[in-house]
Amino acid sequence: QVQIVASGGGLVQPGGSLRLSCAASGITFSDYAMNWYRQAPGKQRELVAGITSGGNTNYADSVKGRFTISRDNAKNMVYLQMNSLKSADTAVYYCNADRKRDSLKWSYWGQGTQVTVSS
Repeated sequence: QVQIVASGGGLVQPGGSLRLSCAASGITFSDYAMNWYRQAPGKQRELVAGITSGGNTNYADSVKGRFTISRDNAKNMVYLQMNSLKSADTAVYYCNADRKRDSLKWSYWGQGTQVTVSS
């Protein structure tokens, strides 16, 4: 049974920091790219940051230089360090595990964790 569990959200003031964590089980973690998405009220879900199985990272332009994604394959964990938070970062953040092999694709989602940036 695959479980993707995100945690670490909360209320933070503008300019503050949060670290999100995502624990994965039931998959061969090192085979999967791991991604953080977010969805703000009334908006579409968007990719925030991703890290491949090999450790390559990519970021949305809106978070470059402020957010850092990392993974620990020994612990089956992925993290999103968020610094210099803005009100525009307020959203539900989702963790995603993604794998492609030839024409096959596996994709699993966590339940989301709320991040609210407000004074």
